[in-house]
Amino acid sequence: MTKGVCILGSTGSIGVSTLDVLRLNKAAYSVQALTANKNMDLLLAQCIEFKPNYAVIPEPELAEKLRKKLQHSDAADTVVLSGEDSLASVTELQQVDIVVAAIVGAAGLLPTLAAANAGKKLLLANKEALVVSGDLLMSAVSKSGATLLPLDSEHNALFQCMPAGYRAGQCAAGIRKLILTASGGPFLHTNKAALAQVTVAQACAHPNWSMGKKISVDSATMMNKGLEVIEASYLFDMRADQIEVLVHPQSIVHSMVDYIDGSILAQLGQPDMRTPIAHALAWPDRQYSGVSALDFLSNNQLSFEAPNDEVFPCLRLAYNALKEKGTAPAVLNAANEVAVEGFLNESIRFVDIPAVVEKTLTSASIVAADSIPAVLQADSEARLLAQQFMRAYQ
Repeated sequence: MTKGVCILGSTGSIGVSTLDVLRLNKAAYSVQALTANKNMDLLLAQCIEFKPNYAVIPEPELAEKLRKKLQHSDAADTVVLSGEDSLASVTELQQVDIVVAAIVGAAGLLPTLAAANAGKKLLLANKEALVVSGDLLMSAVSKSGATLLPLDSEHNALFQCMPAGYRAGQCAAGIRKLILTASGGPFLHTNKAALAQVTVAQACAHPNWSMGKKISVDSATMMNKGLEVIEASYLFDMRADQIEVLVHPQSIVHSMVDYIDGSILAQLGQPDMRTPIAHALAWPDRQYSGVSALDFLSNNQLSFEAPNDEVFPCLRLAYNALKEKGTAPAVLNAANEVAVEGFLNESIRFVDIPAVVEKTLTSASIVAADSIPAVLQADSEARLLAQQFMRAYQ
């Protein structure tokens, strides 16, 4: 039987890669719902090709434009929805078996939680859902019986290296530590002084991965890896001191699990998101992803080094937020989103991003992250603080 798929964020890099995998395995899946933020033209093209039952775009005016264009296409039967609530509603549809949570940022939090509460097979690419509300999401997964599978290449690699029968949220026996690998981004060996002159184009030019602008900047500051440390803590029930980050410029070893018997299991592959997507979609089985196998004769030099916390302080800030717990990770994430947006708009410099985040973390009130209102309040207050601190750098 085919599995019904809902993609939250189908026009982003993860959503596009997911559709690439679905295109190669058409007999196994049916696309039930596609959602986008503002890229109506790409959403239109996706609807015409995949003919989902529902298409969601939050802004009513864009939704109306999409509705009119679809009326005269092969996807005339696709129902177009708008409004924030519609994102959550399509994850709960009875015909949806798999939800791909690929909306970037805190905007993906509520629909991801809705999918978890509905007991779906949840493929998680939205870091913020765990960073901002890790306890709430893992609790929802546990109570509903949902299946949570990580899509980030690093967390998917860790999942693949776990013992047979492992489920996300468990603390697997016999593990000494998790080793997350990081490419180091485009500025791996750039000195701190030179980072002050970094342009948006340079920060978005990742050497190995094709990603959206926000995630590319996070990779360049290493905040992306910091968020992944927090995510790994919740996904695999590990303390901060049980998660190590190693810089691995080749992006071939995607992550490793260090066992107490001296064994280290690693997952290797091309730096292509279609591999973890295909794995998670088909889990516990395997399917074709369109990704070529590694040629070890061509990729015969793999190197590792420690991250430079002085040059890239965002990683340290993320570890601090994880240790503090409560709403500290939500504050970290919100401040970073504001600062990265400021950099992309050329309002602040690249080196100002960690400065804004650190000041916000120091100034914000940290409380227990035991409810959605508490998390959203912390997120809102952190954004206001970050915007205030940004003014000093403009």
